[in-house]
Amino acid sequence: MSAKQTLVLPGYANSGPGHWQTRWEALDPTFVRVAMPDWERPVCDDWCDALDRAISASGPQPVRIAAHSLGCLTAVVWAARHHSDRAASKVAGALLVAVPDPHGAEFPADANGYEHVPMEPLPFPTIVVASSDDPYGGVAFAERCAKAWGSRFIDIGPRGHINAESGLGDWSEGLAWLASLER
Repeated sequence: MSAKQTLVLPGYANSGPGHWQTRWEALDPTFVRVAMPDWERPVCDDWCDALDRAISASGPQPVRIAAHSLGCLTAVVWAARHHSDRAASKVAGALLVAVPDPHGAEFPADANGYEHVPMEPLPFPTIVVASSDDPYGGVAFAERCAKAWGSRFIDIGPRGHINAESGLGDWSEGLAWLASLER
């Protein structure tokens, strides 16, 4: 990995010890988790503000984003709000894994402000990774988002919510996709 900082954006309830995001942080000190104000009752505006502060605090170098689940929606909403400002230009790219459908039956009832998913091109390169049996967001929803956002789309087959239970370990394939997001 390069010296470029990677902001880790977990989803609802944070990412535990076996999650690929946590493992990536352990492997590389340039991976920094964005601390959210409340992991159990996410509010979109609050999470976007936390991401904005993390990007501002990252210094002059570009950053990458490694987002999972609700972290993906946070990154996309943040990007839509900052599409043309200097903050968005600091993001070299984002890996968006397991994008949840806020209108799906399994979407967390405690998550607020995520009802409207921006469906416009993002101001930085992105890769959307989906699983064919993700209970929080189907392949069709993820592919529709990827198309609207101008993202590369990757379907990794039946891997659940692409989390610790998916058995990905250090997920070297995901790390390679993230590294490919240099602009």
